[in-house]
Amino acid sequence: MGAALCLLSAACFGAMAIFGKLAYQAGVSPGTLLLVRFSLAAALLGMVLLVRHDLRREAPGPPGEPADRPAAARRRLLATAVGLGAVGYATQASLFFSALQLMDASLLSLILYTYPVLVTVAAVLLGRDRLTPGRGAALVAASCGTLLVLLGAGGVSFHPLGALLAFGAAITYTGYILVADTVVHRLPPVVLSALVMSGAAGTLGARALLTGGVDLDFRLPGWFWLACIAVVSTVLAMLTFFAGLKRTGPSTAAILSTFEPVVTTGLAALTLGESLSAVQLVGGVLVLSSVAVLQVRPARNQDRDATGPAAPVQLAGQPWRVRR
Repeated sequence: MGAALCLLSAACFGAMAIFGKLAYQAGVSPGTLLLVRFSLAAALLGMVLLVRHDLRREAPGPPGEPADRPAAARRRLLATAVGLGAVGYATQASLFFSALQLMDASLLSLILYTYPVLVTVAAVLLGRDRLTPGRGAALVAASCGTLLVLLGAGGVSFHPLGALLAFGAAITYTGYILVADTVVHRLPPVVLSALVMSGAAGTLGARALLTGGVDLDFRLPGWFWLACIAVVSTVLAMLTFFAGLKRTGPSTAAILSTFEPVVTTGLAALTLGESLSAVQLVGGVLVLSSVAVLQVRPARNQDRDATGPAAPVQLAGQPWRVRR
């Protein structure tokens, strides 16, 4: 059941780029898409928290931290969570959907999915993790795969600016994850997600006010695709991942999450007529394989994940999924 939930979550996240392309075709602008997505997701997560009081229980803090946090510390914690959305998530999503305007969803998904490798590199450089021979080999494979994805432009429409924006989204998400690692152990996952969504909605709402508002003059299908992004690819994807993660542990959940760009590529071929060249497919396999290898840890660590406190997102288990 846990694996099925993780795969369902990956499929929901993988469909987001397709929903975005279809929303663009219905006349939705990127700014409107982002504002509606985060506002609706924040409202839905808030409703979930109102109904499910157990989801609001605070996670235990790190060892040595008092169980009852001072009010000032709690305020800083909540402000950091909101700031993650207001700065990190809003920026990452803006770059992602701007890139989606310029390039095919399948290629964008593969470029974005370099972020697990970037997280590993950054964690090693910051002293939060160590570079083992296996991880070194995975990083080399991912680098070669990324190069093949970029150089093998064949059946897809390659746009240099779009690729740059996609890499910018991956880099921004890497920074977002590293900062999120400082708070993710201290807040319940659904509460953290709701705060992040609220922060992102606030930033995008302020930007809309400063730039003349949002354009809501688009066809009815546009609202349908916006609802799909908010409900399916944000709220449902997030909740099913947390539920699956609780049952499988972080390593297994992260490996199963490599199904996400596979779903994007498949749906793009079926619905948008996109295709990847043979060289790009090989590169994509290298990138996804490296992500899976980076999740394989000694059995002792995996046992600790399985028996320790439920930690929906941990940097020790590669904390990638606070989420897009």
